[in-house]
Amino acid sequence: MLWAIDSVNVSTHKWLLGRTSRRTNQKKDDRSKFAPPSTICVGCAVLRLSGNEEIIYEEKFRTLMNQIRRWRRILILSLLLLSVVTPIVFLSNRIKSITSVDRGEFIEEVSDIRYKTNDDLRLTAFEQDGEGFKEPKRILKDDELNPVVRSSVSNKSHDGSQSSERDKTLGLSEISGGNSNKTKEEQSLVSQQTNSSDTAEKISAKDIQASPKTKFQRPLAKSEKNSRAQLGRATDDRIKEIRDKIIQAKAYLNLALPGNNSQIVKELRVRTKELERAVGDATKDKHLSKSSPQRLKAMELALYKVSRVFHNCPAIATKLHAMTYKSEEQARAQKKQAAHLMHLAARTTPKGLHCLSMRLTTEYFTLDHERAKPFQQSYINPDLYHYVVFSDNVLACAVVVNSTISSSKDPGKIVFHVVTDSLNYPSISMWFILNPVSRATIQILNIDDMNVLPLDHAQLLMKQNSSDPRVISALNHARFYLPDIFPGLNKIILFDHDVAVQRDLSSLWSLKMNGKVIGAVETCHEGEPSYIAMDTLINFSDAWVAEKFDSKACTWAFGMNLFDLKEWRRQNLTSVYLNYFNQGVKRHLWKAGSLPLGWLTFFGQAIPLEKRWNVVGLGHESGVKAGDIEEAAVIHYDGIMKPWLDIRIDKYKRYWNIHVAYHHPYLQRCNIHD
Repeated sequence: MLWAIDSVNVSTHKWLLGRTSRRTNQKKDDRSKFAPPSTICVGCAVLRLSGNEEIIYEEKFRTLMNQIRRWRRILILSLLLLSVVTPIVFLSNRIKSITSVDRGEFIEEVSDIRYKTNDDLRLTAFEQDGEGFKEPKRILKDDELNPVVRSSVSNKSHDGSQSSERDKTLGLSEISGGNSNKTKEEQSLVSQQTNSSDTAEKISAKDIQASPKTKFQRPLAKSEKNSRAQLGRATDDRIKEIRDKIIQAKAYLNLALPGNNSQIVKELRVRTKELERAVGDATKDKHLSKSSPQRLKAMELALYKVSRVFHNCPAIATKLHAMTYKSEEQARAQKKQAAHLMHLAARTTPKGLHCLSMRLTTEYFTLDHERAKPFQQSYINPDLYHYVVFSDNVLACAVVVNSTISSSKDPGKIVFHVVTDSLNYPSISMWFILNPVSRATIQILNIDDMNVLPLDHAQLLMKQNSSDPRVISALNHARFYLPDIFPGLNKIILFDHDVAVQRDLSSLWSLKMNGKVIGAVETCHEGEPSYIAMDTLINFSDAWVAEKFDSKACTWAFGMNLFDLKEWRRQNLTSVYLNYFNQGVKRHLWKAGSLPLGWLTFFGQAIPLEKRWNVVGLGHESGVKAGDIEEAAVIHYDGIMKPWLDIRIDKYKRYWNIHVAYHHPYLQRCNIHD
């Protein structure tokens, strides 16, 4: 643009020079006599001008150049103003075209509110909240009549109530007359509402005359109470409806061509994004924004428009089936991956526990030899209460021991045997050296230093084809050698390391076993969270298993079990365990683990205990009631969601946390917190 203006200036300059040169040539002879000539050179042309003509030329040229500069500035400012205003005007028109339909539909919905049913009125009242629209006149219902009657008691007499009744009747006639386009259903609804309101007013007026100072309030019907209870209950019906509309919109968008940018496709994309923003991460209808009903109505209108364009129903149905199949495949893949990651997290030692074990091990080897072995005394006293736990987890052992001793009425009679392996023996020993318990006795044993397990036991455990090291651990199967580990004891209570004791267990020692070997809580009652059938872990399709055992026999749980070691030795059940174990190595008879082998080894040898002695199901989503947990003597975190893992269930962990000394310096240094 500036180049064009400069070219105009040069052209104007040449035109003035040419005009001046012609005028000078005509009067050249006359002027040469009076004034000395002046020479002007423009390009290659040479002009001789007198002094007066030169002044006139300069003034005209200056004036013309000023005008040109002024018009140039005006042109530049105009173009700048146009570049600013044009996008604003275009954007405002675009917004008006998008939202005009929604505003018109919402106003129409507000004007028709008096013709809707109870559910519709409830939803519409939610939609109008905060929008600033004035609610139109509508017919009063039974549940809306009470405040009107109460407000009129102190100010109106019987005549006043009759006049208000006549006014309301006139108002109803005006409403019905002004809306001649109603359907028959709407007219019948209005008449029913009118009759009910008239009846209520007559009753209220009669009662008001009888006792003017008493406020009348009609009792609620059963249906009204149920409806109000449903209103107070959080639902997700609206969220489900919105998500269905979003899926339907995406199906239509997938049917459209990739480069299709028509108005209806653009509008559908806008409505989809608005609804997705309105829903967000909400799970209940009460968490939705106030604008969600209007956006849902706009989406319904857009879907109606699209349905008129894409009227190929078979193609749409095929697309929806494909989308459903794809979503189901993705859900199955995600579920499978989540289960794999959960089991991987369950098999992994948390960083904090690994740090704690390393610090305690380092501290243990800095002690002198005499202090490193402080527990050298006789632990074989059948008159005491003997408890045993097999574990490689320092923190879990500490919780089992602390909870048992703190819940006991007579901790002086408790002897706790903690059996671990060579790798974890230093750390567990050091923990109880640093944190001695009062009155009770604790013995730390190393399973690798005992000669009770067969030499080829480790190789046989590896043949169970399990990727979980906990299942094939020697500590997990060492429970079947209890009579050999404690030859001088007659009774013992076995704990898993994922339990916490909440009540005194001394009454279990007076339990009569009646020739049975194990006391356990049954898990064979259908409908309970702990239910597990025998054929879920044992292969009863094998002829040998089906012949020796009953698939409908009652099952029981490990976690807290009372063993009669004297009867165990008499029946030689350890040999029975080894026989069944070898049979399972040769062919697939049960799932890997100690529980199915325990069912077979102690088949017919279990005495049932009350449920409160061992409440199971806290290590997975089993739906255990809080009351059962509070009343339980022992709570068992069976499953993969152990309380010391990050995948734990938080609502159950607090029962375990109360027995952990989180203020301990070693736990603080290893970043183990509540």
